[in-house]
Amino acid sequence: MPAGGQANLRCVDDHGQEQVTRPQLLSAWAGHWTGAGTGVTVILPPAGTVGSGEVRGGAPATREFALLEPTRLVDRVDAVVLSGGSAFGLSAAEGVVGLLRERGDGFPTPLGAVPIVIGMSIFDESVRTGPPDAASGREAALAAWSGTAFGTGRVGAGTGAATGMWRGRRDPGGVGWAERTAGAATVAAVVVVNAWGDVLGDDGRPLFGGDAEAAPAAPAGLQNTTVAVVLTNARLTKTECFLLAQSGHTGFARSIHPAHSRFDGDAVVALATGEVTDDINVDLLRAVAVDAVAAAIRSAVAVRVPVLGEGDDS
Repeated sequence: MPAGGQANLRCVDDHGQEQVTRPQLLSAWAGHWTGAGTGVTVILPPAGTVGSGEVRGGAPATREFALLEPTRLVDRVDAVVLSGGSAFGLSAAEGVVGLLRERGDGFPTPLGAVPIVIGMSIFDESVRTGPPDAASGREAALAAWSGTAFGTGRVGAGTGAATGMWRGRRDPGGVGWAERTAGAATVAAVVVVNAWGDVLGDDGRPLFGGDAEAAPAAPAGLQNTTVAVVLTNARLTKTECFLLAQSGHTGFARSIHPAHSRFDGDAVVALATGEVTDDINVDLLRAVAVDAVAAAIRSAVAVRVPVLGEGDDS
């Protein structure tokens, strides 16, 4: 069980050995559980992180998303759980809730802290074969806290992901990440890409073939969704996080065609951890978030992309 601050975390493994780990994603911990054709990806930001989000797809599978609306009371987010398994896979969040409750983390109430854990799921084969469960979510969170390198591609929630299904194909999908600077602040994006449409390159053309302007004979799609977490170390309000999430969706539109279909459950959560307080330009952050999300989507389908935390002794 972890103890101590977010900058350096003391973990005790199953053999009673203590180790010090550091976050994989800015000041947030990020980890995977990878199963047979499905998986879970967990983002654990530091205490006090502010968050909001927006759904634009027509078929979302989400947990606690209403809390992210700017008008709601709760502004903190303790974890975001991305999973396969559609609505069934949302149960992975329960394992993360349990871990956070054991630590006493969460929104304070008279009867104890209540962890605020947001869930977003994609549709994959595990809907038929067996989706992630609470134990899967717990394992992903423990992997994050242990300092395990954060892999990309067909791992975690992206294990069973595919793209290009509007063309009747299963082109590569997966988990991608990217990081960009915005003045004194940094913006990072983690995306699980399971789009009905094509992933587009920087030139606007599909990465896996086909005419970007042609209209394929699109089969009915009920097996798609792209979900993302946009993270910044800037101090933002909940409303500003909502604006950042909206810009994340612009990143979808820049790198996926078509995006936000009735068959996709496209959703973005934006988190602000607040370490950087001076010279924050919200509109610059939003512009950079567009680029970061688009780059993360393209990295999800790359043959080989960097691994967060691998060989980093800084």
